Amino acid sequence: MTGNFGECHAHLFMNGLDYRRAVEDHRGHPRETLVREHLREYQRRGITFIREGGDDYGVSALARRLAPEYGITYRTSLFAIHRRGHYGAIVGKGYDTLKEYAALVKQVKELKGDFIKIMTTGIMDFETDHTLTEDTLPRQEVSQLVHIAHEEGLSVMAHTNGARGVLWAVEAGVDSVEHGNFQDQESLDALAQSKTVWVPTCVTVKNLMGCGRFSDSVLESIYRGFQENLRYFYRKGGQAALGSDAGAYRVLHGQGLLDEYAAFQETLLPGLEGGPQELEGWLRRGEEKIRRLF
Repeated sequence: MTGNFGECHAHLFMNGLDYRRAVEDHRGHPRETLVREHLREYQRRGITFIREGGDDYGVSALARRLAPEYGITYRTSLFAIHRRGHYGAIVGKGYDTLKEYAALVKQVKELKGDFIKIMTTGIMDFETDHTLTEDTLPRQEVSQLVHIAHEEGLSVMAHTNGARGVLWAVEAGVDSVEHGNFQDQESLDALAQSKTVWVPTCVTVKNLMGCGRFSDSVLESIYRGFQENLRYFYRKGGQAALGSDAGAYRVLHGQGLLDEYAAFQETLLPGLEGGPQELEGWLRRGEEKIRRLF
């Protein structure tokens, strides 16, 4: 399977086990031995494409430089960009004004980053069912963030959750929506009818089940909601691609992509007349679009 698909959402600075340890490992100077270990895990599984969501430690830049040694095409935003005081500091740099944001976009371009990653919402609150840690940035601001990046000739990967967050990101013209949890019919319709690729990273929920850190009943409810949304999105003709958010807790590099594909299989295969070939073809088209855009 993995020879057919690439990993469309990863963070090489994280280790899938302990975020604080990962930060300490790379603080001050990225550790090449650890980066090489992760790249070998992808190589071992025949994964030859990685799209990286960035960090503030220089790890993704190092990984991109080393990746060709492992036969891997590596695309990275270098770092993600977030509004200061809002979610996103763990993976990048912050701004207070649009002028500061534009300067960061130019910095990515000068450093030969492959695209821009923006953070428009918080993350799922696993202590409660279908709640985010914070809502979306203002509609006009999201539009400006995308416009500025596109004007510089860079595609936009958007960390976005919630129905309103996804709807506004799609309206702004983002090239991919990452995560996209807790959507409703309106946002799913808009996403499916747009040119935006959805990268759901569903194993960030599924792989937490049974870990004891969060309520399994809450996790199961969130996952069921994801499955319902993905089935609806597929029926509506939307385009998705496989990305596991590898490096997140219990989402291991290399293995995370296999887990993500298994989640798509259990969610969509029961209703597909064309069986595995239909699913594989759909996901391959999504990845091809990611490769073209990013």
